[in-house]
Amino acid sequence: MSDGCTKSQGAAHNAVTMHATPPVAPARTPAAQAMSTDDFAPRERAPLWCEWVWKHFGGLRSDLYGDTDFDGHLSTGRAGDLILTRLEANRHRVVRTLDMVRASEESYLKIVAPLRGRAGVEQSGRQAWVGHGAWTIYDTTADYLIANPERVEHLIVMVPKSQLAGQGLRLEHLMARPINGQSGIGRVALTTMRSTFEELPHMSADAARGAGELLTQLVRLSLTELAGLHTPLTQREALKDRIRQYVALHLRDPQLSVEQIATALNCSKRHLYNAFAEEVHPLASYIQHQRLDACLRELQQVGSAGRPITEIALHWGFNSPSHFSRVFREHTGLSPSEFRQQH
Repeated sequence: MSDGCTKSQGAAHNAVTMHATPPVAPARTPAAQAMSTDDFAPRERAPLWCEWVWKHFGGLRSDLYGDTDFDGHLSTGRAGDLILTRLEANRHRVVRTLDMVRASEESYLKIVAPLRGRAGVEQSGRQAWVGHGAWTIYDTTADYLIANPERVEHLIVMVPKSQLAGQGLRLEHLMARPINGQSGIGRVALTTMRSTFEELPHMSADAARGAGELLTQLVRLSLTELAGLHTPLTQREALKDRIRQYVALHLRDPQLSVEQIATALNCSKRHLYNAFAEEVHPLASYIQHQRLDACLRELQQVGSAGRPITEIALHWGFNSPSHFSRVFREHTGLSPSEFRQQH
């Protein structure tokens, strides 16, 4: 591979003293961090990009196919332990050698899900080419090469390896394999990746952490199916995850109901009820508790200086203030105003 960023990569090596810097994400909120070459002179963009990629992804050497004109953009947020990055850039390649692996302090599995263009992932003697509607996963604790031969826009998701290892999955056989994102659990996972990243700015830290846990489970189910371990249990869990995702995205809609979810997910109400049969709360009750939890978090966070209680209740999908007050007292033993005064 040609070394289009040799000088800047050398500077990056010195800057990080040969130790890969873990990806940086907001500590308290999931708000995105952004980097763009648009803010720099044209001659500075290529070397800066190479240094950013080195630092952000924990040690990667970049090659720009010999191009000197370059522009790129990175936007990153955190969903609990997961790091999600939207990358848009001219054609480029990245490589991680065994020496870089040994210098790294973090162990991640990394997903690339193209939104535009295509990516080629090489690892362990396999090569997977994916475009829009597909995704693939690879191991950052082994060497690899990623080729982007055209201008691309990718969603990149980094999942701690420890959260997917075990449970009968031999991860080494699942790396650098294309995963269909147009149907089945692979599509559910891909849709959740995209919606999670888009909605991160509107989520509390707790909600983002829950979204990250959901996404990890969907990735695990996708890998399980890829490994040939698909069972009725994973089907039910996948449906449950789709239901939770739909509820989370439509919680503010006062018309949200079991009927609406069944129509949106193209399945019967009986299937929805069966998916939640072993849960503490039936589906309708689950929706109500999610709304209550959202109201509780807001009342705790903003205190007496926050917006009116009625406005909060309507914002989170309750149809009437009296119904909200009754349900709230049943759940907490206090009226909403008493709860707010205590917090």
